[in-house]
Amino acid sequence: MSSNRIQQRMDALKASGRKALIPYIVAGDPTPSVTVPAMHAMVEAGADIIELGMPFSDPFADGPVNQRGAERAIAGGMTLRGVLDAVSEFRQKDQDTPVVLMGYLNPLIAMGEVAFCDGCQASGVDGLLIVDMPPEEEGSLVQAAKARGLDLIYLAAPTTTDARLATIGQATSGYLYYVSLKGITGSSKLDTTEVSKRIEHMRQHISVPICVGFGIRTAEDAAAIASTADGSIVGTVLVSQVEALVNDPTKIPEALQSILKPMRDAMDANA
Repeated sequence: MSSNRIQQRMDALKASGRKALIPYIVAGDPTPSVTVPAMHAMVEAGADIIELGMPFSDPFADGPVNQRGAERAIAGGMTLRGVLDAVSEFRQKDQDTPVVLMGYLNPLIAMGEVAFCDGCQASGVDGLLIVDMPPEEEGSLVQAAKARGLDLIYLAAPTTTDARLATIGQATSGYLYYVSLKGITGSSKLDTTEVSKRIEHMRQHISVPICVGFGIRTAEDAAAIASTADGSIVGTVLVSQVEALVNDPTKIPEALQSILKPMRDAMDANA
């Protein structure tokens, strides 16, 4: 495992008895110019790691809210190169907050996997979460990412078998993204007791921090998840907020803060 920003941040959180707050937004949604201000605003509100969606025309694992976010970003002119440029711009003021790019293989293959990983390293990306890349994959993207010190973050679900968890546990670095609900992003209600039991079980197979996403909408949700997991990943509720402000994008950074700050406070109150 690389000792990059993700591991350093997770180690620092653990040492202080706190948990990671990991917001997700789609890069370029609704316009490329709002992405970097939104990233900085989320850090100010207490985000520990930022997951940035790479907009793709067929994001099949995403729910309708996040799909529309990708559509708006593409319509607004966001490209994969533009995502890397946004991270570069973010790094001019913030050298510490880890950034994970989340998305699908097709655009990366189109750019060239090695060229993409070069771009990630040059712009200051720390990790990749490629939804449709299985942990058994040891192709050029995985090799190029590892050679450049990029963490490869994988997903596990309530239905993931123990044998599969062992495979994922060996492949993943940085943290594991546990999908707490069966279904697409933004699905129904969280059962935190069930999630808690599942995380305890998964720790037998997974040595990296386990962060939970899907279904975290409120400060209470974030705090409840953080009481057992190593972090709470918040996406759909933020993308919904962006969607509500498409006609007034300058208000987006502050609106994201108004969701994240109560989550950070509730998580820290439980620490």
